[in-house]
Amino acid sequence: MDLKGQRVAILGAGGSGLAAAALALACGARVEAFDSGDSDKLSPAVARFEEAGVTLTTGDAALAPEGTFDLTVMSPGIALSWPIARVFAHISTELVGEIEFAFRANTAPVIAITGTNGKTTTTSLITEMLKGSGLQAVAAGNIGLPFSEVVLSGKRYDWIVLELSSFQLETISSFSSPIAIWLNFAPDHMDRYDAVEDYRAAKERIFMNRSDGAVAIVRKGEAVADGWPRIEFSAFQDGTDYFYTEGAIGHSGSSETFDFSSCELQGRHNAENMMVALAVADHLSLDRKAVLPALKSFLPPAHRCEKVGKRDGVIFVNDSKSTNLHSLESALSGQDEPVVLIVGGKDKGLDFSSLTGLVSAKVKHAVCMGEIASSISELWGGTVPCECAESLPAATGKAFAAAAEGDVVLFSPGTSSFDMFCGYEARGEAFRDAVANL
Repeated sequence: MDLKGQRVAILGAGGSGLAAAALALACGARVEAFDSGDSDKLSPAVARFEEAGVTLTTGDAALAPEGTFDLTVMSPGIALSWPIARVFAHISTELVGEIEFAFRANTAPVIAITGTNGKTTTTSLITEMLKGSGLQAVAAGNIGLPFSEVVLSGKRYDWIVLELSSFQLETISSFSSPIAIWLNFAPDHMDRYDAVEDYRAAKERIFMNRSDGAVAIVRKGEAVADGWPRIEFSAFQDGTDYFYTEGAIGHSGSSETFDFSSCELQGRHNAENMMVALAVADHLSLDRKAVLPALKSFLPPAHRCEKVGKRDGVIFVNDSKSTNLHSLESALSGQDEPVVLIVGGKDKGLDFSSLTGLVSAKVKHAVCMGEIASSISELWGGTVPCECAESLPAATGKAFAAAAEGDVVLFSPGTSSFDMFCGYEARGEAFRDAVANL
C-alpha cells in the first residue's frame, strides 16, 4: 500500500490507532492523530504517539482540524455518529476503519470470525489448531492484537485469524475472507445502536464481499451469508454438517467422531466452538491426527467460564467476559450443578426478563450488582431469592454465604461494567481477588 505524500488522519488514541498510525507512516503517509477525549487523561497517549513520530491532538481541538485529508482511519471504539467521525467524514476523501486499512496492506489469507459470543475462544482455538498442524498463524483483531500491528511486523503467516466485532465491521469496504465464520447472534450493544437490526446489519458485513472459493461456516438456523457456500454446525439441532451426540462431535460426511468429552473445553456452547475449528481443519484438509493434541489440550481464555477456586465444596467460576444476555444464557445452560449467580453491571437496555425461565431452572440464589441491580432483583425476585450488593467483593461474600457444598458460584454479569470497572478483564481479576480473599 503506497501512501507516499498523502495526508492521513488517525482517529482514536488506543492501541488500534497507534498501530494504524505506525502502518501509515511505514507506507509513506504524512500522519496526524486525533482524539476528542479529555486531554489530561490522554497525556500518556500523546507521549506514545510522539515517540512513534506522530502528533496527537486531543480534546476540543481534535474537533477543529485544519485542511483536508486524503484518508481517515478510525478506531473501532469511535461510532460513526460521534462528532469527531462526522467532522472527518466531511474533510476526508475516504474514511475507513483500522481493519479495512490493514487489510489493504495485508498479503496473508484471513480467517474472519464474528458472533455475539464465543469469538475469542474460537479465534484462539483455531489459531492454536493451525499452529499444531505446523502452519504459521496469529490471532488478531478484537482479541487484542491490532491487525495493523500484525501487517507492520512483516512476518510471513500462512493464516491470520481475525476476531471481528460489529464495531470493526461497520467501517470495512473491500475487506474479504476465504473463510468467514458466524458463530451466533443475540441482542447486544444497545447503548451504541438505535435498534437490534442495526447491530445485526453491522455484523453481517463480514459477508459483504465474497471471493472465489470462499466459504461461510454458520450456526444452523442463522439467516446470513446469502449466496455463499455454507458449512453448518449446531450442538442443539439435528440435520447439520457438524453435530453433537453423547459427548462426541460428528460430521455428516464421515463416520469418524471427535471425542469432545476428553477435551479441556466443556459445555455445549464450547462444543460448537470446537465444531467450527474442526470445520476449518476439514475445509483446509488438515491432518486430524496433527491437530488433535492442540484441540484437546486447549484451555478457555481467561474470564470465560474458567474455574478460579474452590472452598468448602463450592466451585467458583469466572465468566466476566459475559457482557450480554446470550453469553449469560450460555453460561447458565452449561451448568449441571445448582448455581448461585452473581449478575449485573451497566444498564445497556437489555431485557433480563427473557431469562426468567432459565434462571428458575438453574439458579437457587442471585446476587445483583451495578446500575441494574435493583431492576434485576425486581424482575427475578418472584422466581428465585435475590439480594443486591454494592461491590464485587461484597457480592462474592453474599454468594458464598448462600451456597452449599456441591454448588457453583457463577460470576456471569450479562452486561458490561463500565459503571464499576474499566473492562471485563479488570472485573474478572477483581472476582479472582475476591474469591482468594474469602
